[in-house]
Formats: sequence, structure tokens, C-alpha cells
Amino acid sequence: MCGIVGYIGFREAWPIVLKGLKRLEYRGYDSAGIALIDNDQLNIYKKAGKVKELEDFSVDKNLAGTIGMGHTRWATHGAPSDRNSHPHTSQKGNLSIIHNGIIENYATLKEELIARGHAFNSDTDTEVLIHLIEEIYQNTKVDLTEAVRLALNEVTGAYAIVIMDQDNPDQLIAARKGSPMVIGVGQGEYFIASDATPIVEYTKNVIYLNDNEIAYLKRDALEIKRLDNVVQTPYIQELELKLEMLEKGGYEHFMLKEIYEQPRSIRDCMRGRIYPEEGKVQLGGIKEFADKLKNIDRIIIVACGTSWHAGLVGEYLIEEYARIPVEVEYASEFRYRNPIITEKDVVVAISQSGETADTMAAIEMAKEKGATIFGICNVVGASIPRITHAGVYTHAGPEIGVASTKAFTAQVTVLTLMAFYMAQQKGTLSNSKLTELLTELDCIPDKIQTALQSNELIQEVAAKFKDARNCLFLGRGSGFPVALEGALKLKEISYIHAEGYPAAEMKHGPIALIDEEMPVVFIATKNSSYEKVISNIQEVKARKGKVIAIVTEGDTEVKKMADYCIEIPDASEAFLPLLATIPLQLLSYHIAVMRGCNVDQPRNLAKSVTVE
Repeated sequence: MCGIVGYIGFREAWPIVLKGLKRLEYRGYDSAGIALIDNDQLNIYKKAGKVKELEDFSVDKNLAGTIGMGHTRWATHGAPSDRNSHPHTSQKGNLSIIHNGIIENYATLKEELIARGHAFNSDTDTEVLIHLIEEIYQNTKVDLTEAVRLALNEVTGAYAIVIMDQDNPDQLIAARKGSPMVIGVGQGEYFIASDATPIVEYTKNVIYLNDNEIAYLKRDALEIKRLDNVVQTPYIQELELKLEMLEKGGYEHFMLKEIYEQPRSIRDCMRGRIYPEEGKVQLGGIKEFADKLKNIDRIIIVACGTSWHAGLVGEYLIEEYARIPVEVEYASEFRYRNPIITEKDVVVAISQSGETADTMAAIEMAKEKGATIFGICNVVGASIPRITHAGVYTHAGPEIGVASTKAFTAQVTVLTLMAFYMAQQKGTLSNSKLTELLTELDCIPDKIQTALQSNELIQEVAAKFKDARNCLFLGRGSGFPVALEGALKLKEISYIHAEGYPAAEMKHGPIALIDEEMPVVFIATKNSSYEKVISNIQEVKARKGKVIAIVTEGDTEVKKMADYCIEIPDASEAFLPLLATIPLQLLSYHIAVMRGCNVDQPRNLAKSVTVE
């Protein structure tokens, strides 16, 4: 959710923090604020709206100071407004805090604090936390670092926080539990952020703060303690992230750039993992569990949103090739129905950010029941790779657009590799068949490059349907999760109501919606269900629906019926989701642009959902 930036060092903090907020705005853009200390004076500037509104608002203010912190918000407690914007201050106004997460027992704490004379200026749980810290600080006569530790032992929920003290302008205090936080290590300076994107410009050396850890930062010193007051030895890692990955590179939007990066991102995902000539898949991240995979009872995939759709594709692939039963669960619902899990199960958790709160909660419950947990994640150093037993990184590179594109196809690629790897371990695929599949998979990035060449045609189709109010996406087999993902993309960025269904389910309700105003998108490639899909298209046309079909290159049958056909290269059914997704991403993108929507930052959404 929210984005956090902090700096302490020898440079002016304002430009560093402001630029960091712009880099993190994909995490939330309801409001933004920055706190600075200059000459022992705490200056706070905050504004509802995007970071640009804050920048304009602060133009004539005192922006001096070499210590500062900033926040870009995705609202949870309290509507987006100036007064609910972060940073928040304590009762006396000398302490300031920014916060990502939710303090679940804030209401009880607030009642107690009001009874002790505290007054609150916002509707947020965050303000309650800084008042609690102040209360402990004043009444126990401990120093601020200890007051923060004691306060955090009293709260329940998730948080990543940074605290500044007007009376101690040479220290930042940061802590995390369930929300990400990374510390950049420089020479005589430190950086704090929700992820590495604001830091990479200044240093390659970072520390990923662990849950229940507090960092005390001065210009020339850093100490990390656990909540139980045990000092920790920080592990410094070197960032692989490159600054140019965070720029648009000439594209109008990050989303379009990331759509066009998919030939590269999928190639990076496969690099060093497939050996087509040998008919071999190598996944070092789960290698030590190779024997276990031969005897597992089932696989449970847990994920949210787009990652859940990738999991549905994985279900088809793993069951088809490895012959292992697979269940795909919404992580947000999984732990609330007391699922039956044993030590013979493997749970695969999928998350682009590696910080998805619901998915992390599902992992913890499954671990308690003895399951082996694999993670599929894009962000090195994120929480999920650290709490799982093993896993595979997708190597898609940073994805700034809130609507996931290259992360989805990278997740599908990893699941494809995992299906083939498990089949290899179990012997459910012959070496010759595996060689054939891997040889074709090796060519998929080039085929995606070909699929992208339909962009101009897709723009023309988008122009015809940009004013639609509803849309159906239909597919069979592994085309069904592709339909779900296509519908989600259209909803997310254009605000057109869209639903994805198995094509055969259309007759069980959705067909009632079809009329001459209703666009219906079919995944109609040549595969095992091709003839059935043709019948479904005929049913839509009989009711005057407008059909947009994703078809295999050279198709003639569907072209006789559909109003618009978008071709993708021919490929085995296993690779249909990777190819058929591309035109749907472009279709949603162009419709959203034509409707004047903010494609990279759609309303009410944030990239990383770090609260349940």
C-alpha cells in the first residue's frame, strides 16, 4: 500500500524524499506529505492528491534540512484529505510519524489516550500510534528509542513506520512488522524506503529490515534491535536493480513499456533454467525438494488478483504434465475456512511484490500445519521469499504500472517451468516430449514479439468499444484464466464493468446480458476446445452480440463469424496463456487511454496490498 521514504545525512533531504515519493507513487496516491527538521524546527507539508499537488503546495515553504521523511498514501483509516495525510504528529507536536499498514487495536488505544487528555486531529490509526509513543516517552522517563519499542509491543496489526523527533534532529527511527522496509547504506548517510526504487540512485548497498525489528539511524551509525531488545547484526546486500529500469524509456505510460518488455522479461525468467537440447529443466530454488515432489499428495496454490489467475493457469499445466492434483485458492479466503492441510502438501504462494498481506497470512497458517511452502515472487529481498521454504524468482524487473502485465506472464512462465520440472522428477513426460516442449518454450519470447505487432489493429478495435458499459471475456481450458485476466485488466484501468467466464458457462446466466451493445471477447485459438468455442461464438452472434476473437494465425473459421479477429502465432496449448494475454493487455490499455483514464495509477488501487 502506502509508500515511505526517509533520509538522514549530509545532503538536502527535500529533493531526495520528493523524488522517492514520485518513484513510490504506484503504492498509493490519495495524498502525500513530507516532514523536515531545520534548525531544530519540525516543518510538515502535506496535501490530498498526488505528489505533484504536494510539490506545488510547498513551492514557497522552508524546505531546508538534512533529515526528512515522506509518505504517499493509499487510504485505509480515514478518507483522503489534508488532515488524514501523513506525517502525523504527537500531542505536543515534537514527534512525527509516517506509517504503512493497519494498527488493529487502535480504537481501544485511542479511548485510553483520550481518557488521559489526548486530542486527535485525524481519523487515522497512525496518529494514535504516535500519541501512544509520546505517552510512554513522557510518563516512563525512558529515551525515545525505548519508548518506540515499548509502544510497538502494545500494538497489534501490521506496520512499517518512520519517526522523527524535533528535539533530536540527528536520528530517524524505523520499524516493520508485516509491511516492507529497506535501508540504503551510504557514506555518512542512510536512506529508508518501502522498496529499493528510491534508493538505487544513491547507493547499491541495502539492508532489508525483518519483521519485529527496529532500526535506529544516525548520520554515521546504525543499530538494529528486535522488539525483545536483542541487538541484530544487519546483513548488507547489493542491489541488482538498475536506474534505467525505473524510467519510461520513451513510452507514454509505464504500463505500455511493461507490455512491450515481455519478450525480454520472459527470456530473463527462463535464462539458466531450461536446456532444450538436453530436455532438461533446472530450478535451483526448489532443487533440494526434488525428492519430495515425487511423492506429494497435492499442490495448493494461494494468491490474490492477477497472481490468482496465474495460479489457475498453473493448475492446468501441473495437472496436465506432472499429474499432481492442484487446488487454487484465494489467499484472502484460504485461512478463514479451516482448510485441511498436511505435511504431504506443497503450498505455492504467488505474489509480484512478495509483500501481499493475505498471501503471507495464508503461508503462516500452512506452515503451522506442516506443509512445505514454495514462493513465486518478483522482488528480491521481499517478505515472502524469506518466510517460505524455497521458491523461484520471476526476474521480471520492476513493474511500476499498478495493473500487472509482465509480472503475470513471468508468473505463468515460472509455473510452466515448475510443471515441466515436476514432470521431469516424476517421469510423467518422456524426454523426447519434454525436449519438444522446451524447444517451443524457448521460442515463445519471439512469438510474443510477433503478437505485439497487432498493436495498430488493436487500437482500431479499442476505438470501436471505448464507450462500452459492459464486456464479457470467454475462454475454455487454460483460456478461461486468460479471460479472467483480460476482464480484470479492463476493469482496473478503464472502469468498464467486465466479467470473465468459462465459455460453456455463458448459457447458464451471462447469455441474458448479450445484445447488440455488448462486446464479447473470445479466446478462440486452435486447441482441444476450438470447435466448442466456435459453437459459443455462434450463440453470441445469434443474439446480435459483438464478437472480438483472439485467434491463431491463419484462422479462417472464426473469421467468418467474429466482428474483429486479432491473430497470435500458432503454439502448443501449454503456451496459449502467454500469447493470448498480450492482445488483451493492449486492448485494455488503449481503451483506457481513449477514455482519458490514468493508466498507471487507476483510482482506488495500489500496487502492493500490504493490509488484509
